Amino acid sequence: MSPVQQRVLALWAALLSAVVCLAFLPVSRLASVLVLLAMFGVIVAFWYIARFRREHDVTLHLDDLPETTYRQPVVLVCGDMPLTWPQQSPVLMVTQGCWIRVEDHQDLEHVARQILWQRPDWGRQLSVMVSVCPQKHVDSEALTSRLLALRWQISQLRKETGHSVPLILNGQIGSGMTDDMLWQAAIPDEGCTVWRESNAPCSIAAWVTTGGAPVMQQQVLMNSLMSWFHQHVQAVFIDENPDVPAIAPAALLWGMGPILAGSLASSAWTAWLSRHTAMQQVAGWQPVGTDSTVISPFPDFILPLLPEGSGVTPRTRTWRCALGLFTLAAIAALLSSGWNNRQLLHRVSFDIARYDSLSIDDYGPKATAVSVLRENAALLDNYARNGVPARLGLGLYQGERLRMPLLEAIRSYVPPPPKPQPAPKPVPKIVRLDSMSLFDTGKFVLKAGSTKMLVNSLVGIKAKPGWLIVVSGHTDNTGNPQLNQTLSLKRAEAVRSWMRDTGDVPESCFAVQGYGESRPVATNDTPEGRALNRRVEISLVPQANACQIPGKHPASSQDDGASLHNGE
Repeated sequence: MSPVQQRVLALWAALLSAVVCLAFLPVSRLASVLVLLAMFGVIVAFWYIARFRREHDVTLHLDDLPETTYRQPVVLVCGDMPLTWPQQSPVLMVTQGCWIRVEDHQDLEHVARQILWQRPDWGRQLSVMVSVCPQKHVDSEALTSRLLALRWQISQLRKETGHSVPLILNGQIGSGMTDDMLWQAAIPDEGCTVWRESNAPCSIAAWVTTGGAPVMQQQVLMNSLMSWFHQHVQAVFIDENPDVPAIAPAALLWGMGPILAGSLASSAWTAWLSRHTAMQQVAGWQPVGTDSTVISPFPDFILPLLPEGSGVTPRTRTWRCALGLFTLAAIAALLSSGWNNRQLLHRVSFDIARYDSLSIDDYGPKATAVSVLRENAALLDNYARNGVPARLGLGLYQGERLRMPLLEAIRSYVPPPPKPQPAPKPVPKIVRLDSMSLFDTGKFVLKAGSTKMLVNSLVGIKAKPGWLIVVSGHTDNTGNPQLNQTLSLKRAEAVRSWMRDTGDVPESCFAVQGYGESRPVATNDTPEGRALNRRVEISLVPQANACQIPGKHPASSQDDGASLHNGE
C-alpha cells in the first residue's frame, strides 16, 4: 500500500471517527471530544508506525527495477544459482520478463516484501523460483532444512501480502551427454514439454522417438533427476505439515547442461544414483567441466507460461480497508443510536410511570411530574416536525410510539382547585368635610345651615362595638402654626359634639385630633390647594374595647374582618 493510500485511509478513519464521536456516542459533548482526540491519537500512531517501518525496513536498493507500470512476470530466484550473475545488478531483464536474485535464501520473504513496498502493483506478477542442483549438495538433511525454511518464508509471504505468489521448482544437473542446455518443464494440466535452444518445444515422447540412443540416455538421466527431485525437493513443499501449509508448485523444471559450476565429485546426487541406478557407470553422466565462468542460462521460456498470481491489488486492498473502516463506524453508530433510543424510551416511560403513581390529591409533585411530561412531549413534537437527530436516527427511532401515551397522561391531569381567596378587607370609609362650609374663617362654631350637610355626609359613619370614630381637623399653612393646630382641634371637637348629641353616641366612641397644617393633602401655594387642606376628616378605626354601646357585649377590633386606617 502506497504512502498516499495510507494517508487517504488515515483521513478516512479520522472523518468516520469524528462523525461517530460527535453525532452518535451516548456520552456528553466533553466526553465525545475526549474520545475523538484519543481516536485521532491512535490513527496518528498507526500512521507513524507504518511510515517508520516502511522507511527503515526497506534496505534493499534495487535501482534497476522496471517502472511501476511493468506488467510482465517478475521471478525471485533463490537456491543454487550460477556462481556468476550475468550482471552486477541483482535485476536481470529479459524479453519475457524479469529475474531478481536473492543471495541468501533466508532473505526471500524480506526481499519480496520490500519489492512489493516499492512496486505495490506487482503482487499478481510476482513468483518465486527455488533452484536446486543436487551435484552441489553433500548432505540431504541440510538441503531439506533449507527447503523447509523457504517453505515457511513463502507461506508467510503469502499470508502477509495476500497474494498467492506462485512457486517454481527448478532442478538442474550437469552431464557430458548433451552439448547444449536441455530443459523439461511440467505445468499442471499441460503435461511435460522438452525445451532446447536449437529445437522447437515438443513432448517427451516425440523427442525420444526422433532422437535415437543419445536422447534415450539423456532421458534416462533426466528421469533419474525427476525421481530424486520429487523425493528430496518437491515432497518437502507438498507434504502435510501441521505447522506450515503445503505449497503446490505452479511449474516444475528440470535442466541438464554440459557444464555445471560448483559441482562436487562426491555429492548427494552421486550417492543417490549409486543406490538406485547404474548411471554412474555410464560414460559422460558427469559434467565435462566445472569452470565457474561458464554460465547456465535461465529458463526464460517458462516466464510466459507462469500463471498469474491471485490476490488483491493495493487499490482493492485500500478500498477494502476503507469499506472495513466504514463498516466498523456504521456498527458503532448503530449501537450508539440503539443505546440512545433505549435511553429515551426508558426516560419517557419512567416519567409517565412516575406521573401515574402519584395521587391526584398530591398537587405539588403531580404538577412537577406533568411539567416534565410536557417537556418530553415538546421534545417529541419537535422531532416529529423537524426530523430526528442523527444520534437517534439510522431507522432506530422509537419515540413516535410514546407520543400518544404521553399526551393521554398529560390530558388526564387535573389542576388543583384554586386556593380560597381571603375576604377583601373593607376599605375604611373616610368622610372629608370642607371646613369653610362648616365654620367661618378662624372660627370653630358650626355655621347655621351646616347640619344638613353633616347629616348627608355622615350617613355611612355608624358607631360599632370595637370601633373608634376618629375626628381629625386640618388647616392650611396660613397664620400661626400653633393657632392653626388649636383651631383644627376645636373644629374637630365641634363636629364630635354634634355627632355625639345628634346620634346619641357615647363619648367613648370618639377620638378627637387636631393636626393643624402638618398633614396637607394638596399644595398650600395655590388658593385651591389651601381650600382642600382646610378640612375635617371622620373615619372608623378598629380598637379593642372601644365604643361600648349600652346593651351590647364588647367586640374584637377585627369583628368584621376589616383592617381600617384613619386615612391621615
